[in-house]
Amino acid sequence: MTETPRRSFRPKGARPLADFVAPTIADVCGKAGFSVVEVVTHWDEIVGPDLGPRSLPLKLQWARGHETEPATLVVRVEGAYAIEMQYAAATVMERINTYFGWRCVGRITLRQGPVPPRHSRPPVMPPPEPDTVRAVEREIGPFENEALGASLAKLGALVRRERQGFKR
Repeated sequence: MTETPRRSFRPKGARPLADFVAPTIADVCGKAGFSVVEVVTHWDEIVGPDLGPRSLPLKLQWARGHETEPATLVVRVEGAYAIEMQYAAATVMERINTYFGWRCVGRITLRQGPVPPRHSRPPVMPPPEPDTVRAVEREIGPFENEALGASLAKLGALVRRERQGFKR
């Protein structure tokens, strides 16, 4: 009697890489107490300029014994913005999971409370006036490396402007 060769079962279509990686990453992250640092540092980009300053991610909670399950993200939100964050929760989860490349957040829990003010980035300084840069170039003289000379002239023009009391 001849045996018919067995076919291995292959699902139709490709499976997302996250299906393979998520259980492993979730296990490691769950044991290590996954750090929220990247979520915090990119929070304004994730939630947008309206909710960013009014909310703050506090922690990721992994269910004990269920490290392969997505975590719960606990977010502190200023009172009036809690409803807005509640409506945006699905989008926020999707953006976080896209950022990390796997489904690490499955739920968002909101805690109302004050959000400490964050320091904003300093405003971008306008470039120095071309006339001032040329004047500084004449004062410092030629350089063997032209790029270095141009950079020093620009720096000199910026210093001169600050000394003259440039208003931002």
